Amino acid sequence: MKDMDAQVGRLDELLSRQDIYDCIKRVSRAIDRFDEDLFASGFHEDAVIDAGAFVEVPRKVYAGGAELHEEGQVATLHHLTNHTCEIDGDSAHAETYFFYVGRNREGGNWMAGGRYADRLERRAGVWRIAFRCTLLEWSGLVPETQVPLFVDVPDMGVNGVASRSREDPTYARPLLNRRAVQFPDAPRDLSTPRS
Repeated sequence: MKDMDAQVGRLDELLSRQDIYDCIKRVSRAIDRFDEDLFASGFHEDAVIDAGAFVEVPRKVYAGGAELHEEGQVATLHHLTNHTCEIDGDSAHAETYFFYVGRNREGGNWMAGGRYADRLERRAGVWRIAFRCTLLEWSGLVPETQVPLFVDVPDMGVNGVASRSREDPTYARPLLNRRAVQFPDAPRDLSTPRS
């Protein structure tokens, strides 16, 4: 019986870890897709987010972030990498590294790296962020280049195009291929980025 209790305890911890990481990933996806409800679902309503000039409740920080990204970038990607999590009952502390890349409206790509320090709480059985502190480590600009594999492809948008809305192909259910099967004659010709 002792072994069974230990296994149940480990299973609860593993499920909590997955729920916590899913919560953190959901927030990053929501920022890039401009999905306010998805963003808010990662935070308790009384949560506080510290993100540079913003120190506020989730929906207010979302509105400010959406405004600044809409003004400055045509696309953004928040990549999550290393992730650690310490769970103590119904509270947890997580550290998640991020890379941010934004395609600027005025040209070039803005890149930054840092970490999210999150305190999460499980309330009514659901893990959400109660406090987030964004720790910026570095930032810089990278010039634009074209990826030849995606240039001059007439039916490129048939399966959908990246969108900062629920029109993004990742929301489609089921996700299906609508493009004709094709393959370039000389893939090696597509190996060098173009400026």
